[in-house]
Amino acid sequence: MAMRRTTMGTVLALAVMGLVVSAVGSLVVTRTVSNTGSIRISTPSAQLGIYSDSGCTTVLSSVSWGTLDPGSVATSTIYVKNEGNVPVTLSIQTANWNPAAAQSYFILTWNRNNYVLAVGGSVQAVLSLSVSSSISNITSFSFDISIIATQ
Repeated sequence: MAMRRTTMGTVLALAVMGLVVSAVGSLVVTRTVSNTGSIRISTPSAQLGIYSDSGCTTVLSSVSWGTLDPGSVATSTIYVKNEGNVPVTLSIQTANWNPAAAQSYFILTWNRNNYVLAVGGSVQAVLSLSVSSSISNITSFSFDISIIATQ
């Protein structure tokens, strides 16, 4: 019974306090807490890294084909890494042939056309450069290889 009186007493005290507060006005306490933050804007981004090693630690800046014979095929192994935040489909193209006529005698292919590369994934790719057996009047050449990532 003592427990019940304490509870009833507490309830009665709170009720009286509530009547007093409402009679004299509202009792309001405000505490302001400041805060800061930022929003990460994640726009889809396709980025590729081209490397000469399987660990993708040595950036590849050029391919040396050496001296080629008419009718031969030379290969070069590279590693492509998706360093963006979306999966990409790989393709390849060439440009800026020097001399311009060289483009008629060479064909560059690779084994990763239309390959889908996951975010953070890497893949070994083999470039193959075929030389026409009818090549003539070209003793040296250069061209740009573009590896394209399409999301």
